[in-house]
Amino acid sequence: MSINVIQLVQGALTESVLQQLATKLGVAPEAAKRVVGMIAPALVGSLMNKAASPEGARSLFTSIMSPDSNANIVEMLPQLVHGDGLQSLLASGMRLASGVASEERVNALSNAVAAKTGVSVGATHALGGIVTTALFGMLKHYFSKSDGNVGQLPTLLGHQLPMVKASMTEDIAGALGLGGATSFLSGVAAQMKAVSSHLEHPSTVGASAAVNSSLDRIVMEQKAGSKKWWWLAVAAALALLALLFGRSCGNQTPLAPAPAAAPAAASAAAPVVTSTPVVAAEAASEPAPASAPAAAPAPTKDALLTFTVDKLGAPAIRATVGSEEEKATLLAALTAKFGADHLNATIAVDPDTKPASWLDKLDGLLPLMQLPGAEARLSGEKIELSGSAADVRNGWMDKLKSLFGAGFTIGTFDVKQAVESAKESFMSAFSSLSDDCSAADVAKVLNLQVINFRTGSDVPPQDAQLALAKSAQVLKACETNGKPVKLNVGGYSDNVGQASTNLALSKKRAEAVRAFLVKHGVSADSLTAQGFGDEHPIADNSTASGRFANRRIDFAVQE
Repeated sequence: MSINVIQLVQGALTESVLQQLATKLGVAPEAAKRVVGMIAPALVGSLMNKAASPEGARSLFTSIMSPDSNANIVEMLPQLVHGDGLQSLLASGMRLASGVASEERVNALSNAVAAKTGVSVGATHALGGIVTTALFGMLKHYFSKSDGNVGQLPTLLGHQLPMVKASMTEDIAGALGLGGATSFLSGVAAQMKAVSSHLEHPSTVGASAAVNSSLDRIVMEQKAGSKKWWWLAVAAALALLALLFGRSCGNQTPLAPAPAAAPAAASAAAPVVTSTPVVAAEAASEPAPASAPAAAPAPTKDALLTFTVDKLGAPAIRATVGSEEEKATLLAALTAKFGADHLNATIAVDPDTKPASWLDKLDGLLPLMQLPGAEARLSGEKIELSGSAADVRNGWMDKLKSLFGAGFTIGTFDVKQAVESAKESFMSAFSSLSDDCSAADVAKVLNLQVINFRTGSDVPPQDAQLALAKSAQVLKACETNGKPVKLNVGGYSDNVGQASTNLALSKKRAEAVRAFLVKHGVSADSLTAQGFGDEHPIADNSTASGRFANRRIDFAVQE
């Protein structure tokens, strides 16, 4: 018995489910239904293309039977869509889709369907993830219930061809990398049939029914003790025929096993094949397997997530993750929560980034992203809260400690602690500074000091004046030794307030630092001052610690 998977997917996405999805994604229910009606057969077409080779069919079957695929998806779908499970539903869909087509192809399909339906690309992409989850779950349920195997997969997908033909267009086929729609649809059925035959009977790759029958007869005659020369000759001929036939099909669908595998007829009549000179010669001519590639270096950077929530509860989100899969998972969760049309998120992928250890805790973190005034920074296993997120009355510190567990360090930004830490670093570096007066080294040490101006003030605070006096001491010593260091004192601000006001204040602060150093004996000719406002930030302005780092005095060597 076979099934119509496209109809089952569309049936699983009931009016109630579609209504809830449409509301969360910010689209009309009828529009969501049109998207599903186009994406479901397109995805089945992509599965058919994958199953048109033995390796592809095996990989696809593994994905279908993987833990990401939910065999009970039909029963659970209404609960998942109405509750907080939508994020995991979308994430599973994105992971499953990555095993069928590249991210580029999946995005191209979303773009093509969005152009046809008028639904936003983000919402279309999210609906595609849900359709993928439903599709794989139903296939897993079918194979689990019927004790099916990989050899039956191409046959089952071949039964979907009429439904795929009815909706496959040239632009959809092109988006999925299927070539022309007509050529794909006319040839894929025969390819899948050959693959199914190969997977069901791997010892007779590409051989016809007559060849299969002859091999069976050979084995029977061998057991019966018939004349040895007869079955040796026939088996050798059949082995050569199977080998040549497999090679003649090599320019079409690759049905032969990998080069390292045993010759095709070996499992059916091993004594015969290994004793046949022709087959042995052919096997010896096969190229040696390529050596394994060198292992990629381990990533070194921590995955990063920062967000700041405005007064209306809308977050601005930035993240850096290590893979396209993680990006898809994060984007799917955020889209499901905030809607594709209301999402303000920038997500970058850097292969040198470690896996995001906070990604599987995202469901518990999403409500914080709606708290007006909340700010947070997650870097690796460190979480920094500021704004309303750090207010003890809101209780988020305890909530996150319970959510993330002992493996994470969760705290708030402390300005006084940051200033004291900077003092210690500066004094330690100052004591080890050499007498060669290298301008670059001097500037590097001077930049370790923190001058934490009071809000709106351009007067160096008392707690910074000791460090500034030490800076003057270094610069005077270099001048005395005939090695004057010429520096530019740059003032920078965070991005809070008007840019013009920040620029003017940053200039006044730079000039105040220069005046302090000159007053303490540094030659005025060796120092210039300039204000840059909120240009060239060195940290993310979305958190208190980031803004603190950006409000800085920077010493640079004059060019």
